Amino acid sequence: MPSGNKASKRPPNALINEKSPYLLQHAYNPVDWFPWGKEALSRAGNEDKPIFLSIGYSTCHWCHVMARESFENMQTADILNANFICIKVDREERPDLDEIYMRSVQMLAGTGGWPLSVFLTPDKTPFYGGTYFPPEPRHGLPAFNDLLQRIIQIWRDDREQIQQNSKHVLQLLNNSYLHKPGIRTEAISSDLLDNAYEQLILQFDSGYGGFSMDIRPGLVKIPKFPQPGFLSFLLRYYHRTKERSALTMVEKTLYAMAEGGIFDHLGGGFHRYSTDNQWLIPHFEKMLYDNALLSRVYFEAYQITGDSFFSQIGKRTLDWVIQEMTSPGGGFYSALDADSEGSEGVFYVWSPVGINSVLDKELSEIICQFFGITQQGNFEGGSSVFHITKPVSDVNYPDATIKAMQQLLNARNQRVRPATDDKIITGLNGLMISAFATGYQVLHDERFLEVATSAARFIFDNLLKEGQLYRRYRDHEVAIPANLEDYTFFIAALLDLYEASFDLEWLKKAIRLNESMIEMFWDKANGGFYFNAYGETELIVSIKEAYDGPTPSGNSIAAQNLLRLAARTGNEELTKYAVKIFLAFGEQLEQNPLAHTQMLCGVDFYLNSPLQIVIVSQTSKEAGAFVAEINRHFVPNRILILIDSDVATDELLDMIPLIRNRVAIQGNPTVYICENFTCKTPITNLDDLRQALI
Repeated sequence: MPSGNKASKRPPNALINEKSPYLLQHAYNPVDWFPWGKEALSRAGNEDKPIFLSIGYSTCHWCHVMARESFENMQTADILNANFICIKVDREERPDLDEIYMRSVQMLAGTGGWPLSVFLTPDKTPFYGGTYFPPEPRHGLPAFNDLLQRIIQIWRDDREQIQQNSKHVLQLLNNSYLHKPGIRTEAISSDLLDNAYEQLILQFDSGYGGFSMDIRPGLVKIPKFPQPGFLSFLLRYYHRTKERSALTMVEKTLYAMAEGGIFDHLGGGFHRYSTDNQWLIPHFEKMLYDNALLSRVYFEAYQITGDSFFSQIGKRTLDWVIQEMTSPGGGFYSALDADSEGSEGVFYVWSPVGINSVLDKELSEIICQFFGITQQGNFEGGSSVFHITKPVSDVNYPDATIKAMQQLLNARNQRVRPATDDKIITGLNGLMISAFATGYQVLHDERFLEVATSAARFIFDNLLKEGQLYRRYRDHEVAIPANLEDYTFFIAALLDLYEASFDLEWLKKAIRLNESMIEMFWDKANGGFYFNAYGETELIVSIKEAYDGPTPSGNSIAAQNLLRLAARTGNEELTKYAVKIFLAFGEQLEQNPLAHTQMLCGVDFYLNSPLQIVIVSQTSKEAGAFVAEINRHFVPNRILILIDSDVATDELLDMIPLIRNRVAIQGNPTVYICENFTCKTPITNLDDLRQALI
């Protein structure tokens, strides 16, 4: 949804040459925006002007609001153009810049969010910041123009104070990223996991599911985010301890979200978050990463419980990704906007009159009753957000209802659609490839494996150049060297894709990329991985972070990848790298476990020796029933290998020592299960395999 107005014939600013949909939305603002780069930074120094840095993303509702109110306002633009060098950054393209300046604003203002509005010295150091600023004073916030005038006055009259502030912020930033080993190896114990579990119990909303607080200090509490990282941790905690309340928290949350308006009951997929505690009214944007992580949690819950409601929600989410978020080349788009026709949510909401215009009277009444569509509505203007009004146990769509929902979806698709952010991000694609690989394992839907394979090939064909990964693809342009998250999420995807397809090429590629990642990102002095290769000297600080937010941290997934590869290849040096990650962030794991639940999943893997499962068969096809039985169970800390007995080459034996001396007994598919350096009796019977996995 472009913020600028091309019809005004206003000449574009420097953003017109960018590929980011978010930056292009601002290309026709009267503000003289620049992208982050040498030209803008040099101008700030040469002209002795402060930098106004605005960070957001294309589907950000409040970014659109501030653009309409301020960045399209000529008076505001005149103030900015005369006194500042104005830089726009897409946080999805440059998460490193977003991380540094978001943390700076949290230190300066005690809050954070998008749009992020930061004032920097010409040397890129922040000295003041906030998020959304209104055009007039409101809710304790100053008017944006008044704030600009105050910054101009301080820059002119009190430069020394600005320099002191920026120096203090820079020192705090450096200290916050300086992670050294903080606990002994023996302190990496199940106590860390128990502590996180106990804190989740305290934050759990027993009425509606979910968790009531944001665990980052200083952030405004905004109800209510899905928190798939919490749910994933709890499933693993339940698997390890059989603590029933861990599973209950997950089930309650997954049911409530799937019943509520945060789930798109017509089109599938999850919106970003709920504006209330009941999951009823969402913030309507849809993010690729949310749907990747949530669909996987739903599939895992199905593996544990056998409740097909969970698997169907996972399936409908992946179906939505296929329909609306997959490019012709196979890569996945990043997000769908919340707004269309200038308002949030209008694409998704309904009234009884709207339902009646599509369906006959009887079906209309059934749909309105089932999904809570009322005359008074539950959203703006008397419209309603679809949500299930019956208990989940009663949810069973009859054929007529399914047909009616398809009719309504067809009618909805005639509306003005929210804009799609069609850039393809390597790391986010990795998360979604993993989700499709899991969906294939659980549901045996060949489409899901085909989609996952196509996306992986897209990344290799378009975003790997001379052995180096890149982060963003859009409109045939590849740009921005990949960061740690891009590498780790994609390596994890390749490992998952191998366990879904048993195509050894994916495993080989994962091993090679993991070697490159260690070489490029590892902190040799203190352990852990930098966010950018070699600590990236362009930035004011080198980021080394383990915070698991809406997506897991690169260090968290790196630790899991290292342990998975070590268990598969027998390379214990990889385990040592993982342990050094835990030690580097050990103090954080102890003091704030809920900020690191994905890293704690890695700790769980480390403390509980993985189940190493090798299936040997004359052909992969013969082993299908055994693979399906294994995938029916939730075994999070497992290594699954399928090998045809006649292709165990020397190269393969060197890569996967586990397969040495494994044979198909009497020509039958044979399963070898090993744990803690001890192997069980080879299994050739499905019933025996089932018992071994319980």
